[in-house]
Amino acid sequence: MALSKLSSPSSLSTNILKPLTNSFLLHRPISTDTTPLTIETSVPFTSHQCEAPSRSVETTPKELLSFFRQMATMRRMEIAADSLYKAKLVRGFCHLYDGQEAVAIGMEAGITKKDSIITAYRDHCTFLGRGGTLLEVFSELMGRKDGCSHGKGGSMHFYKKDSGFYGGHGIVGAQIPLGCGLAFAQKYSKDETVTFALYGDGAANQGQLFEALNIAALWDLPAILVCENNHYGMGTAEWRAAKSPSYYKRGDYVPGLKVDGMDALAVKQACKFAKEHALKNGPMILEMDTYRYHGHSMSDPGSTYRTRDEISGVRQERDPIERIRKLILAHDLATEKELKDIEKEVRKEVDDAIAKAKESPMPEPSELFTNVYVKGYGVEVFGADRKEVRGVLP
Repeated sequence: MALSKLSSPSSLSTNILKPLTNSFLLHRPISTDTTPLTIETSVPFTSHQCEAPSRSVETTPKELLSFFRQMATMRRMEIAADSLYKAKLVRGFCHLYDGQEAVAIGMEAGITKKDSIITAYRDHCTFLGRGGTLLEVFSELMGRKDGCSHGKGGSMHFYKKDSGFYGGHGIVGAQIPLGCGLAFAQKYSKDETVTFALYGDGAANQGQLFEALNIAALWDLPAILVCENNHYGMGTAEWRAAKSPSYYKRGDYVPGLKVDGMDALAVKQACKFAKEHALKNGPMILEMDTYRYHGHSMSDPGSTYRTRDEISGVRQERDPIERIRKLILAHDLATEKELKDIEKEVRKEVDDAIAKAKESPMPEPSELFTNVYVKGYGVEVFGADRKEVRGVLP
């Protein structure tokens, strides 16, 4: 079963303004076949204080093809961000997600936009998965008005509240108690939704994690703590920083699950399982065994504390995009050429988004004074001579 005919190239530029979750549907009429397929996860789940979910995951040709397109878009976006940073069009900190795309994509497939996600500073792909656009991503990275935070947040502070994405946080581990707070609000509102609070293995030893987890367990909050274990906290290997690197067991009295974070279908199954558990029983920990190809940030070459052979070995054996490509080809859902065509389209969409983001203006200097205080509190700004220079902040 091959893909349908390509849409016209003129439609490409409009897709940079559309959310990723819809872009692959609106751009080209790829397979809409919803015939169920059952795929077994790459490795078994490992559980702590709970029964592991089934390795057999239900999917469809449509979903597999969407996984491929979305992860290819994320990968290309992050590679482009690398180039923009080196060209000094992106300033400050910049942490890239390439290699970890299956976590963002699989999580979205297992939950809904009514559920909440909060994460640390490696947030570009999570934002895109929540429905953000390429234009918003590149504009924010370059500090432009069309960015998701109007150019005032930069790489580490992406937000999309209307889709339940609460950041984007630069302080290590600080998002975890905030995530449990979101879960408290969800339980209080009785809306049958959950919060996924993501953090890295480098934040797994933070005291605030255990404090937040304790209160979440006491109150049976629908909070799922997700450790994206890419095995290096900055340049420190997990075994050098953690006496027990089995992060899914760290909750002790809280159930946990270890998941192959390079397998989008395994992540989908785990997140669906965790949501059902959390709504009935309270918090759960998911450890996503994943890997980042770039260094910790753009200032880290990523090759001083690990070998290039290690990186290339993961690319060859566990790459999340290549795994989906192989599944699509094995089930005759598309040809190799058709998948290459998708990747070419993705490159053009990313290039078009970058070009448009470069045209976006910088925020006005007056924006320094907005979003600081709550509206309506009558705060005034005065100059050095005590003369009012702005008046009441909007």
